[in-house]
Amino acid sequence: MGESVTEALAAVVAGRRDIRRYRPDAVPEDLITSVLEAGHRAPSVGHSQPWRFIVVTDPTTRDRAAAMADRARVDQAAHLASERAARMLDLKLEGLREAPVGIVVACDRRTPATGVLGRATFPDADMWSCATAIENMWLTARAHGLGMGWVTLFDPDELADLLGLPEGVVTLGWLCLGWPDERPPSPGLERAAWSRKTPLEQVVIRDRWPADESAPQQPVSHLRGPEPERLVGATDAADELLSPPDSLGVLDRALNRVLAVGAHDLTGGTLVLAGADHPVTDLDVSAFPIATTRDVLAATVAGTSLGAASAAGAGLAVIAADCGVAHAIPGARDARPAGERGDLAATDAMSDADVAALVAAGREIGREAAASGLVCLGEVGVGNTTVAAALVCALLDLEPQDAVGLGSGSDADMVARKRDVVAAALARTKGESDPLRLLAKVGGPEIALLTGVTLGAAAAGAPVVLDGLAGSLPGVIASRIEPATQAYLLAGQVSRERAHALVLRELGLEPLLDLRLRSGEGVGACLAASMVLQGLAIRRLAARTR
Repeated sequence: MGESVTEALAAVVAGRRDIRRYRPDAVPEDLITSVLEAGHRAPSVGHSQPWRFIVVTDPTTRDRAAAMADRARVDQAAHLASERAARMLDLKLEGLREAPVGIVVACDRRTPATGVLGRATFPDADMWSCATAIENMWLTARAHGLGMGWVTLFDPDELADLLGLPEGVVTLGWLCLGWPDERPPSPGLERAAWSRKTPLEQVVIRDRWPADESAPQQPVSHLRGPEPERLVGATDAADELLSPPDSLGVLDRALNRVLAVGAHDLTGGTLVLAGADHPVTDLDVSAFPIATTRDVLAATVAGTSLGAASAAGAGLAVIAADCGVAHAIPGARDARPAGERGDLAATDAMSDADVAALVAAGREIGREAAASGLVCLGEVGVGNTTVAAALVCALLDLEPQDAVGLGSGSDADMVARKRDVVAAALARTKGESDPLRLLAKVGGPEIALLTGVTLGAAAAGAPVVLDGLAGSLPGVIASRIEPATQAYLLAGQVSRERAHALVLRELGLEPLLDLRLRSGEGVGACLAASMVLQGLAIRRLAARTR
């Protein structure tokens, strides 16, 4: 075809990059078609053409996929050595929320391999064919000035479920397509010193695999809902600061998340502290008298509890919600359930009607609190570490020994009793997956209310700062009810409770603080909120390069 074509092809191949940052501008339909046509022209074993191209522009589907990738990213980091994990979390590994178009290449493997010429001997050749389609698409996108990124940070079955794929149709990950907001001179992982390009001579073998040490070495394994325009704008604004990129580390990621949901002028916020008594304390699972819950909630109304003092120190207002303590507390929001409550082990914690009422009341409080800025979650309730352990086991399919921790003041015998209670509660929840039904069976009224607070605040556009285990479970439940909620969540801290890190991993969130806190009451959320507000002030005041 001539030297000019050869040179153009070489330039496109050399310039192919895994793009992670995109402009929010729409991609014209004719360019999307050109990219898909290039994929459809790829070579395929036995001319089987097993590829199926799922074009995703629906924001809800994109939000759900982004939350899945966040979760997988944090989960993979948990299996790395600490220094490597930190470096991985520093990397921007996907642009699902920013890219205006997603293309999922799926392979239809339902035709028996023996029925396709060439697959009887190499059954996976259909997958290889789909990979060549991806490469065609990638190079064509590059030739048109578009950027593409290949995201495989997914559980394949979970992604297949999201897209409604039938049995026998599998994905090869998610391709982000859009106008690039970066022009990387070299692959991103090379620039981040994560890995380096292997010289060609080290991967070329003549005739047969060598029997000596000169053979190529196996790669080292280190494994151990906002608008795209806002996401791009937040990152762009950070890049303009007179400082290195991501100079504030994890805090920078949190600030970008806050700004991406449109919360530009935040200078304050509200701590919503919900409290409730729990009948499970009758089973001797707590070292404190049940009256402690009322004492703390009353002190919160007076502004003297640890949570209220932490909120005051961060410049936050406080809303105290009485979700059912002995004797109503003057000055607290009345959210007391109407029905009887059970002990988890033998009877449901609440009725479905009470859960619905608590979530609805929480939505109203969340919308109100959102007007002041950040919304921090706090809870108090003697015995609610047992409640939270049962709920996290039911939600994340964990065993009691993976979730039951010491709590405050517990001893070994008490921990054993807590595990027995959680095991009994799980026996009653077997087969149940609806998050609100699980709340009714084993959850606490304060968790139900805070789930509503999370949903209401997110709907009003406010970031929500989670606290400890009981103060993070509302984020899990809210995200299962409304998946886009995940984009509004910040992990204030990771506590000493055993299952808390697993909850944050489920949400795909990195904690801002790791102080081994034992206190609930929203203390960790308030401390983290103070950092976020200070970070926003830094962004507003710091010098810019232009």
